Amino acid sequence: MPGFNITVQPTNNENIVKFVANSFIIKDQSYEFNNIDDAKPSPIAQKLFYLPFVKTVYLSQNFIAIEKYDSKDSIISWEDVQDEIADSITEYLNSGKPVIINGDTAKKIPLTIYAESTPNPSVMKFVSNKPLVNGTFEFKNIDETEHSPLAKALFKFTYVKEVFISANYVSISKIPKSEWMDITNELREFIRTYIENGEKILNDEIIQQNKKTSSVLKSPADKTGKMEEKPLTEIDKEIIFILDEYVKPAVAADGGNIVFESYDKNTKTVKVILQGACSGCPSSIITLKNGIETMLREMLHGKVTTVEAING
Repeated sequence: MPGFNITVQPTNNENIVKFVANSFIIKDQSYEFNNIDDAKPSPIAQKLFYLPFVKTVYLSQNFIAIEKYDSKDSIISWEDVQDEIADSITEYLNSGKPVIINGDTAKKIPLTIYAESTPNPSVMKFVSNKPLVNGTFEFKNIDETEHSPLAKALFKFTYVKEVFISANYVSISKIPKSEWMDITNELREFIRTYIENGEKILNDEIIQQNKKTSSVLKSPADKTGKMEEKPLTEIDKEIIFILDEYVKPAVAADGGNIVFESYDKNTKTVKVILQGACSGCPSSIITLKNGIETMLREMLHGKVTTVEAING
């Protein structure tokens, strides 16, 4: 069985950094610890509190988030210490020592789920007050849900058309005959109960797959049905950086996602995949042309002239 690897991931809060594992470290619960005594149920959290700048430790499915004291209270910057902490967490996890000793006495974050409309009238966003997953996971039908028990359970509702899971929310696309006013409360309560009961959101295999595909592009299948994987070029990486930094936070707020598909240097065309609430959204093409295309043209100084969308 492969060992744990940790990736350092900054957040929108400059005091909080996530240390993301390539596998689950705990199962479908989240915990918050505010001091070393509070962290008695978690040996790894206690170990982290020996660092004098650590204010809060959060444990979730496949990451540990650490909040340091504000810069006015601590001169430590994350750039100085994050790699060393990542190595320490990796060593601890690979030692086989427990992350949580007694989950019943640990301080679990109380769970709430609320429904939020999106620009796409066919999609509703169900938002949790705690992290659910790291990454984005789209399921177009029940046949694709082998590694997501939550998505499979949601498809048992006859009015659910598609499921998209990311960060702290689940976006659900409904069939045209159903009305949100009739089904929203049922879905919201189901998701809340499902997560609160500690049921699995994702299986370990899907996290491994997500990790492997993050540094390559997949070209269309050839005659044998095989997908060719190509390393990212420098211009690919520039485009992905711009999308991740300036576009993804906005579309995520609307319950969707945008994924880089390809760049054609001859036609200067970028193709992107729209997922979640963005897929099939009436306003997405306007946003694409007026916002994303203009941004890429200006920031890449003529290397891009056109952006085309593919609905996920």
